Amino acid sequence: MLVCALSLLLALGLALHVLVPEVFGIGLLVDSALPWFGLGVPVLVIAALVTRSRGAVIAALVPAVVWGVMFVPGIVPLSWSAPTASASTLTVASQNVNAGAGTAGDSARTLAATGAQVIALQEMDSTARDEVSAALGAAYPYSYGIGTVGVWSVYPIENAQPLDLGLGWQRAIAADLQTPAGLVSIYVIHAASARPEDHAARDTMLANLASYVPRDENARLLMLGDFNAGSSDRNIAGLTDQLSEANQSSGGFGFTWPASTPLTRLDHVLQRGMQVTSSTTLHAGASDHLAVLTTLNL
Repeated sequence: MLVCALSLLLALGLALHVLVPEVFGIGLLVDSALPWFGLGVPVLVIAALVTRSRGAVIAALVPAVVWGVMFVPGIVPLSWSAPTASASTLTVASQNVNAGAGTAGDSARTLAATGAQVIALQEMDSTARDEVSAALGAAYPYSYGIGTVGVWSVYPIENAQPLDLGLGWQRAIAADLQTPAGLVSIYVIHAASARPEDHAARDTMLANLASYVPRDENARLLMLGDFNAGSSDRNIAGLTDQLSEANQSSGGFGFTWPASTPLTRLDHVLQRGMQVTSSTTLHAGASDHLAVLTTLNL
């Protein structure tokens, strides 16, 4: 009976996690940890087998099915179905460089070595920005930055503007990339921090950012950066309902934080109007965030 009850509770927690109240930050914690709920499935299955109860085994399989429906499609390797790279591709790299680490220049050089045409960085102070500009200035002649965010590009950056996203301070950028295949809208974001009992500012930023998507006139659009929200966070759904994020080329969740032992994916590359041919994460500098690297057919 206990196995059945726990199995039902786990299945409901997975399927109805958006109904978990935000009281004391429980909702944020549940949303962030949701992929890890799958670890409870083998425990329940083993317990059910020990009881030798057919009903308990069936009950234990219910959360397994729910977890599989929710997460398996998103962890299948992109390499199994990725389109062939076209004659015109765009590779973008993004990382929260963790200004306190003092290795923003190292991050920039590592990302430039990937061949990315566009590099977006977050959590930069003035020293970090100077280091990045020195590292990228020659190869990336076009750049724009405001606050803690910046973007460097081999292609012209047009119509660049800062976005405060309802907070009164600027932690995001909107611009157009003039690529050989035409304009691509790009938004770079460094969302406010999210803590269990303090994530209202982040939620406001994400909601306001989502409102830009239907109003953007370009068919091709990129939003990338540190969203401070895991893929299963209810507050990023306003973006992921309108834009897509590719699976990892080698499969898995593509967790990016903390870099030493990634537990969640706070850093994203969301897009519309293009096909992703590869998507990976990588270490760059001594940041506590992994970088994300994505190549798209234009």
